[in-house]
Amino acid sequence: MIRLPALTRSALVTLCACAILAVPSLADDGMTVAAMKLADGTDVGSVRFTQTAQGVVVTVAVKGLPAGRHGLHIHQTGACAPDFMAAGEHFNPGATEHGFHAPNGYHAGDLPNLDVAADGTATAEFFVPDLTIHGPVSEALPHALHDADGAAIMIHAATDDYKTMASSGGRQACGVIIPKS
Repeated sequence: MIRLPALTRSALVTLCACAILAVPSLADDGMTVAAMKLADGTDVGSVRFTQTAQGVVVTVAVKGLPAGRHGLHIHQTGACAPDFMAAGEHFNPGATEHGFHAPNGYHAGDLPNLDVAADGTATAEFFVPDLTIHGPVSEALPHALHDADGAAIMIHAATDDYKTMASSGGRQACGVIIPKS
């Protein structure tokens, strides 16, 4: 093991930090934002998607929802009209089982439950590995949201038990994920 003097180690750490900050971001064109709406068209907030080298950071900021835990999923089709069923099933390009407890892996669109406070608001931020907003797909990012029919983000009426596909109940709020070009 090579021992460096303290001053040299400090300079090396500073140099590495500056190099990391100088690397162009994969999200230079900005974040992708899905406007969340109820079935009647009421705006309830947004979900932002920020690309990283290893996946996507998802940031949720919503209001006007019933208090409690709600399933949250990316759906396979970028449509919320004429009704939320237009969004199709969960985003599942790997043809895996539903839920984080699935023995052979979960859907790429399975996300953690969203906790809505008593005042109807919720904020959350979490990381989704293996996902790219724009593509192209790669070994590091094998699942792309941006395809011919896009994708949607859905807040469900009930809690996802991370096992049963139907556990999270009806579709409560929907947003189309439109990648910036």
